[in-house]
Amino acid sequence: MYDELTAVDIQKMQEEINYRVRELRPKLIKDVQIARAFGDLSENYEYKCAKQEKNRNDSRIRYLERMIRTAKVISTSSEEDAVGLFDQVVVFHEKLQKEMALRIVTTLRADAGKGLISKESPVGKALLGRKVGERVQVQLEGGLSYEMEVRSIEKGEDDAGLAIRRF
Repeated sequence: MYDELTAVDIQKMQEEINYRVRELRPKLIKDVQIARAFGDLSENYEYKCAKQEKNRNDSRIRYLERMIRTAKVISTSSEEDAVGLFDQVVVFHEKLQKEMALRIVTTLRADAGKGLISKESPVGKALLGRKVGERVQVQLEGGLSYEMEVRSIEKGEDDAGLAIRRF
């Protein structure tokens, strides 16, 4: 299995790996050594915390390296009048009788609370390739669905300003 990511996604992950390996890891190793010097390790809370933080950093580095290794690089281009990756889309949710502004992004940058919807989500899948005025049916698990209408599309581009998601 692979994740479909853009070149900017991979660049941002590589930058984070470089920071974690070159700057953060030496600091965390030093913190572990300092905490170890405090004495008895069985009752040394500072040592335990420093070790956990170092392990968390190492785990994040492995995760990012695996993501890069297994990624499939995708293009961000789309038709001029159709919903594509990184486009800002205004939709009318018919069940809620409410307009919503969404931006379609890669899974790595999704944050539904900020309106950043993954292209892999049911909403993202339903909207990609659609045009203004089209009604789309969003299929959810369990056979549930709802309809939305595409009201407007503002073309976007893959900018480095969107943070990659933490775990």
